[in-house]
Amino acid sequence: MSVKSEFSNWKFSSFLENNSNKFNKHEILNILAKEDMDEAYQTISGWDNYLPTPLILLNKLSKELNIKKIFYKDESKRFHLKSFKALGGAYAVEKITKGNKEITVSTATAGNHGRSVAWGSKKLGLKCKIFISEYVSEFRAKIMRSFGADVIRVKGNYDNSLKECIKQSRQNSWQIVQDVAWQDYKLVPKLTMSGYSVMMKEISEQLNNQQISHVVLQAGVGGMAAAMVAGIARYLNYVPKIIIVEPESAACVLESIKTGKIEKISIEKESLMGGMSCDEVSLVPWEILKNSVSHCITVSDDYIAKTVKSLANCEFSNEKIIGGECSTPGIISLVGLCNDTEIRKKINLNEESNVLIFGCEGDADEELYQKLINL
Repeated sequence: MSVKSEFSNWKFSSFLENNSNKFNKHEILNILAKEDMDEAYQTISGWDNYLPTPLILLNKLSKELNIKKIFYKDESKRFHLKSFKALGGAYAVEKITKGNKEITVSTATAGNHGRSVAWGSKKLGLKCKIFISEYVSEFRAKIMRSFGADVIRVKGNYDNSLKECIKQSRQNSWQIVQDVAWQDYKLVPKLTMSGYSVMMKEISEQLNNQQISHVVLQAGVGGMAAAMVAGIARYLNYVPKIIIVEPESAACVLESIKTGKIEKISIEKESLMGGMSCDEVSLVPWEILKNSVSHCITVSDDYIAKTVKSLANCEFSNEKIIGGECSTPGIISLVGLCNDTEIRKKINLNEESNVLIFGCEGDADEELYQKLINL
């Protein structure tokens, strides 16, 4: 196997095998129930302008990497919100407020979750308060304001914005719609994850009976990754190898898998993949991920711009794909794995493999996207 010269030096930063890996469908569906995922699909598929997002073959990349097929779930086309998060926050808002127009909704966000909560609130005519850190771009803030949200910027990182959101929400009796779980706050994150699981329902139908051998899942606090694992338990009758990818600067899932318990890490430098720059895995996702993940991998920011450009320039597929910074780690990690002969063999990544990766956002931050395209 020879990888094209321009990708042959791509590397992952770290790799970990999960010694506690024992996928248990029954246990997973006890945490995120079949009925909850089915109800989310029934509701969301009835929304105006709902369409399954495309599952694109990265045929050029699979040829380069000597892999049978690489499937790319393109969430840039999810409603007009350009991210899979459209499925979660807006659904949770609808379920939790039950049409009560007196409720004020609040959340903390790195961008895409807040956009979904703001959009969901606007659809229902609700007031919405969104807390963002100093690292969230003004472009993302403007989008949330365009849906009528009151955007409050907080000094410090995402964690600071979440603490401020909780504090003010308690003072003002606002309803927090957060994608992060903590003690005594699990219902809303479960609703959010149920919304995300719609992606796996769609994928299960789009595969046309083809089996996935490996799935690479981005993890921030772990909500999307855990929802996809639950979706695998619900909609597939087999279990692929489940690989978690994170920024090297924010590997909270990897560090937790390493010790077998939730580890809060210290982020020295924020990753360009802002939506994945999280210092602690969420409680509900952790219960699913800790035993079902086969491997964890981390990647640097070094290959983000090249990946964004290659998607846009049809270098990976016959189709032009708009993929934002958080859509790149699946591809980056896959190329890195293919460049490591020993690990590639260890995880059975070969010419018979069908790999599923997630393009979890488009140009959700148009200004950053243009910068990356022009680097």
